[in-house]
Amino acid sequence: MQQLSDIKKRIKSVNDIKQMTRAMQLISAVKMRRARSQLEKTMPFFALCAETIIELNEAGIDIDHRAFQLNQKKKGETWKIGYFIMTGDQGFAGAYNLNVLSTTENHIRAKQIDNIQKGLMTEVKLYVCGSIGKDRLIREGFDVEESFQYPISEPTYYRARDISDYVYDLYESGNLDLVYFIFTQIESAVSMKPVVTRILPVNPDVLNTFVPAQYRAQRGLTAGASVAYEPTVEDVANYLIDTYLNGMVYGILSEAYASEQTARMTAMDHATENATDMQARLTLQNNLARQGRITRELSEIVGGAEVLTQAQSAGRPNTIEES
Repeated sequence: MQQLSDIKKRIKSVNDIKQMTRAMQLISAVKMRRARSQLEKTMPFFALCAETIIELNEAGIDIDHRAFQLNQKKKGETWKIGYFIMTGDQGFAGAYNLNVLSTTENHIRAKQIDNIQKGLMTEVKLYVCGSIGKDRLIREGFDVEESFQYPISEPTYYRARDISDYVYDLYESGNLDLVYFIFTQIESAVSMKPVVTRILPVNPDVLNTFVPAQYRAQRGLTAGASVAYEPTVEDVANYLIDTYLNGMVYGILSEAYASEQTARMTAMDHATENATDMQARLTLQNNLARQGRITRELSEIVGGAEVLTQAQSAGRPNTIEES
């Protein structure tokens, strides 16, 4: 059985860890609510832009703009694909980062296999937000753009605009043919999953999944409707793509950050529960050790008394009483 002093030290250590995990859980809960609140404030404006793109698509109206058209490749040509991956800068978030990275690796392999079957080449470039994912992907041998350094913590609209400008420049210059974002989306309070979504060229079908039901307006256009673009089609397209990218990137950053905090909050909650269980077990061991020590001391006292009694009996001289 362990020494009583050792058990007390372990109880103290577990209690210190429990206080730390509890504090981290509360901090993550506050950060998660803040991120969700920021996203909800900007959602109406983004939803209006997304609804416009969806309406134009449903009405069968083609926008003559590279960002809205998916080009096709011929056999022997190369798809240049860029992945923007949202990982964290800190640990203690359970399997959050591992799930995102596993989804990334699986999607890349699936794309490469699909393109090989079609007789196409694949060139993949990774742009990683967060140091944890970047370090691992570099170790795994992926082509990671090391100069792309953005955190997902405390997302701001200005940072989202910088990233969206960076993305659009890569696409418009022809350095990338397809742009995917990989991030974690909150399905419920206890369920999150990594998702892969194509940002460029614009996929109107995907936008429906990003616009919450309460922001979905009644469609104002019908199939075959005649639409007038003011001042020009190009100006309208440029405005839509700029607003769309800013809103999508900011929404993804906020969703990823909220997901990371939720994962950390859940992990710390489980850690706190485990610490509580360990405290209970150690307390029981402490009580058993203390009782064992008391029992041993009592046994030693009783045994010593018996030895003294026997010694006294053995040393007493025999006497004969006289009548």
